[in-house]
Parts: sequence; structure tokens; C-alpha cells
Amino acid sequence: MTPRKKYVWLIDTIQRAGRISFCDLSRLWEADKAISDYKPLHRATFNRWREAIEDLYGIRIECQRKGGNYYFIENVESVDENKLKQWRLDTFSIRSVIKEDVSLKNRILVNEVPSGHDHLEAILNAMKENRKVNIVYKPFGQNSDIQYNLEPYCVKLFDNRWYVLGKTSGETKILCLDRIESLDILEETFSLPKNFNASHYFSNYYGVVLDENVNHQRIVIQANKQSKEYIKSLPLHPSQRLLEDSENFADFELYLAPTYDFIMKLLQHGAMVEVLKPESLRQVINGWIRDLNEMYDI
Repeated sequence: MTPRKKYVWLIDTIQRAGRISFCDLSRLWEADKAISDYKPLHRATFNRWREAIEDLYGIRIECQRKGGNYYFIENVESVDENKLKQWRLDTFSIRSVIKEDVSLKNRILVNEVPSGHDHLEAILNAMKENRKVNIVYKPFGQNSDIQYNLEPYCVKLFDNRWYVLGKTSGETKILCLDRIESLDILEETFSLPKNFNASHYFSNYYGVVLDENVNHQRIVIQANKQSKEYIKSLPLHPSQRLLEDSENFADFELYLAPTYDFIMKLLQHGAMVEVLKPESLRQVINGWIRDLNEMYDI
């Protein structure tokens, strides 16, 4: 188990317990052969992990002296505010539950994230120190590899795949981690632009297709009775706003660039979602539908 996975185990265990003694922590650690090989957790090791966790994640594990020395996460909001932390904790938590209750292991199905464990840790380490990475990359549909010396700006999880956004030779690239053949962290460093904000950078897009030729625009969609609650509970985009809600349909407003991945998402809903505005997007959707009709000879 890597040091980071041990840190995540410790955070998750304390978070689930609320407050826990060191003896109980050590007992849980030692009982799980997969992570401890039945070896006890030493207090000196525990204290080193606490310091590393605060340094890496900004999460403070404090001790309540009164009433028996119980450890707890002082700033729980730090976990909730960081989506990457929460994703890693949730993933580890699910694995822990499955391990603890063997009777459920064949009754819990989770999607596999192919690139979540191969190169993500290395890229995060490079980002922390603003180091360039040398990537040998094999795009879908190509037989030959491409080599990039990339400045990794941020990572994004989308549709069960991890992506890294960065610059190489002055050009912005977004690369899928499970298409990386090899990755090496270089000694050469780079300066992250002071005004770079990952959330803002992707705010005009649905996913990871960044097409500057597609304009950011107002989009109105109508969802029928079967799909409107789903879209309300799981918005298509942070800009989504409910315009009208009736018994049989709901209208939603979004502001984004309707790139290829957004169009594919709309088509997934079939006849349950209709684009009302703009007319240009209606025509694009219409073109895809005509192609499907021809394909299936309808």
C-alpha cells in the first residue's frame, strides 16, 4: 500500500467513527491483512501520518484529551470542500465496506475507472511540485505513439476516465490517462499561471471536449415527465436553472458551449429531452437523428 493510500485509510476510518481512540485505530489497522499484513500501527507512525495528512490535504487530526484521548477530524469541511479528496475517500470507503462485509462482495457493483490508479498519483505529485512530465501517449484510432513534455495544470474525472490538462510547446492539451503508455516526472519545473482556475477553465463546457470554434451560448431544453426529476437531481451542467415545472414536463436553461460530448449526452436521453433553443443546436441534433434513421433504414 502506498503512503497516500494509508493516509486515505486513516482519514476515512476516523471520519466514519467520528471520534476514535488510538487503541481502536491500531486494532482496526492490524485486523485488516490487506493493508497491514497483521502488523500493529505504531504511535510514532500514526503521528507522522497526521503531519503528512495536514501537509498534503489540509486535514487536521486532533486529539480530545478530556474523556480518554479520542482522535477526530477538526476541520471536516476541508474534506467536503475538495471534490478530489471526497472522491478518493468515497472510493476507499466503498472498498473498505466490501472488505469488511464479505457476504456483500458479490452484491456491490461499482464502475471501474481504468486510469484511476495507473498514472494519477504520479501526475498529482508532479502538479504539487510544478514539475513537467514526459508522456508517451497513444491516441484512440492511431497506431503510433506521441511524446509530450507536458506542464500538468489540473486533472479532471469525467465519464469514468481521468484526464490531465496542460501545456506542451505552448499548446493546450487534454490527455486521457488510460491512453498513456508511460510517464516520467522530470526535474524541469514550470510556473502555473497565477490566474489559472480549473473550475473556471472548464465552466463553459460540459465535459472534456474543448472546442474554441463552438460558442458559449444559452440553451433551453425540455424534459418530459419520465426524465425531468432525474435532470433536476443530477444537473447536466453547473449553470443549469429550472425555468418551468409542470406535471408533464420541465424546461431547463443552461449556458455552455454545445460541444460533441454534450450533444452525445442529449442524444442519450432520446425522445425524453428536446432542445428548444437555439435553433442551430436543434439542427445539429436533427442531423444526428437523420443519420441514425439512415443507418437503421427507418
